[in-house]
Amino acid sequence: MKVGLSVPLPAYTIDPAFMASKAEALGFNSIWYAEHPAVPVESKSPFPSTGGEVPWTYSHFTEPYIALARASGVTKTIQLGTGITLVPQRHPMILAKEVAALDFHSGGRFQFGIGTGWLQEEVELFGGDFPKRWTQTREALDAMKAVWTNDAAGFEGTYYNFPPVRVYPKPMQKPYPPIIIGGAAKRVLKRIIEHADGWLPNRVSPEDLVGHRAELNQLAEAAGRDPKSIRIIVYGQEPDANLFAALFKAGADEVVVRPKHVDTEAEMGQQLEDFARLLIKE
Repeated sequence: MKVGLSVPLPAYTIDPAFMASKAEALGFNSIWYAEHPAVPVESKSPFPSTGGEVPWTYSHFTEPYIALARASGVTKTIQLGTGITLVPQRHPMILAKEVAALDFHSGGRFQFGIGTGWLQEEVELFGGDFPKRWTQTREALDAMKAVWTNDAAGFEGTYYNFPPVRVYPKPMQKPYPPIIIGGAAKRVLKRIIEHADGWLPNRVSPEDLVGHRAELNQLAEAAGRDPKSIRIIVYGQEPDANLFAALFKAGADEVVVRPKHVDTEAEMGQQLEDFARLLIKE
């Protein structure tokens, strides 16, 4: 049973090198950093879980690729994930370069968790087409896959157009790092089968997960894909051993625990040790 670790907000107060090396030593399978690069002060977008205002902590994400690069340099085995990258807010050629370089220098340990974003004002601030953000994300994925898998690749689309270019290094993982789609959009499971390698939900009960796992298996078989190749990584859960056991039984391949924010590395280290004793089974 694989257990991952998400990083609480503010995400920059504990050194990623400490978080990752401590997590690896304790047997955690993965560490995940999320992103919101700039949160508009004025917003009418309701926060997904409550329908209220955007929490103040959403101004305190760190830059995930820089944090994961730092984590990579002090570790050997722990998987490095974005939970999630906001694809419509990044140009696919730059993002393809970042993903490939991180995967290459980490020895093939990157997990490309992605999403389309729910904060409309932020998506639009970075040039995203909010009403059609999945269409834009799908096109960006196609462009990145072309860059990752070809010596030279160009692209012609609605949102992105570029002539043949060479982009190196290529990812260590072939054909590219696993693409894990986050969220609970109506068609998310179908999109996973068509474009990705796994699902990263953060609000799903064990009871609902049973049905989602069965549906993913059916969709995979219908598309000629091996159902076992489609992973479910349940994100950001409370450190509850019974909940973790229920999620694994329901079909999760990995469950990511969410620590509470603390002020010092000593406090964080103690929290991670407590989680490891509670959740990580040999």
